[in-house]
Amino acid sequence: MAPKHKTTKDPRREELRRLGERIREHRKHRGLTQENLAESLELSVAYVSLIERGGRNPPYTTVVAIARALGIPATRLVADE
Repeated sequence: MAPKHKTTKDPRREELRRLGERIREHRKHRGLTQENLAESLELSVAYVSLIERGGRNPPYTTVVAIARALGIPATRLVADE
């Protein structure tokens, strides 16, 4: 059986990457480290790092909690502006 090769990017992965970029941008703007954010959310620093790199698909409730911790509406994290 021939190996599967991805010739196009998975659009879901691209969305997760953009979500992570927005989280990182807002976190840095607030002057928070990944450790600060993780601690306020009771998450591991490794998990926050993975989210910021687009390596995890966080549940809706986690996205909302992140937005609240950053003092912004969740729509700012998920909407293309």
